[in-house]
Amino acid sequence: MTIVLPDNAHAQAMMESNNIPSLLRREAIHQNIRPLRIGILNIMPHGEKYEFNLLHPLGLSIIQIDPVWIRLNSHSYKTSNQNHIDDLYVSYEEAISEQELDSLIVTGAPIEHLPFEEVRYWDEISEILLAAKKKYPSTLGICWGALALAYLEGIVKVSFPQKKFGVFEIKNLDPHHPITGSMDDMFWCPLSTHAGIEDQELEKAQADGRVNLLGYNTDSGYVIFETTDHRYLMHTGHPEYNSQRLAFEAERDKDNPEVPPCVNFDFNKPVNNWRSHRNSFFTQWLKYCYMKISMD
Repeated sequence: MTIVLPDNAHAQAMMESNNIPSLLRREAIHQNIRPLRIGILNIMPHGEKYEFNLLHPLGLSIIQIDPVWIRLNSHSYKTSNQNHIDDLYVSYEEAISEQELDSLIVTGAPIEHLPFEEVRYWDEISEILLAAKKKYPSTLGICWGALALAYLEGIVKVSFPQKKFGVFEIKNLDPHHPITGSMDDMFWCPLSTHAGIEDQELEKAQADGRVNLLGYNTDSGYVIFETTDHRYLMHTGHPEYNSQRLAFEAERDKDNPEVPPCVNFDFNKPVNNWRSHRNSFFTQWLKYCYMKISMD
């Protein structure tokens, strides 16, 4: 329906140019609609440039969305505009001080190669994510965020011999699931990661009744899965990426000998063949969160 923007936001023109309805917070309070407050723990580099990748699919939902951008106190946002972070982002404590969130998203971060305990902000983010599982109907982890959620469930990641980079075809393993049920039997999605989880690790977790496996790629393994209580939803790809974001990464790394060429994608002539997956995935996730909250 509509993305609610802070009163001092400069993003409204961009939203409107992409046909995404938006309104300022002072306007939203006059509507007799309670929006979903979705916390977004954004730890992607150049955060202000990445934000629209999430706002776009969230804004396509029929449910009014109030995105709450959350910063970590223990993380230095060196690649982001500090004034932007100060103006838009709040700590988790500030985010829930007056009104609780409805759900939470934790983004990727270029730290897949590090053990979790060596991540400077691991203690802080793990505390937030553990609390989120108790409070919210679903916490969504993307890329590194998915690996972090899995690790909190005792599921360990491994480093890939070579980065998984490009657009990959994924098989829908559960066409009757409330989130993946609206997706095609086979769909495309970008991956850009140095780490993942071995098939046998997730298959054992499934056999133990700890996870449901939802999406699989023959090259990179299980891409989408969730805890059986549905409280953690993990997507190790980047469904939120637009073609410009993937093209930026592909061109940036084209001469890097440690990064393979971006497969199934030409950064000189970027074509987005995963948009329907992106839209369906986020729309159905928001619908699931809304329905769970409405029934409680």
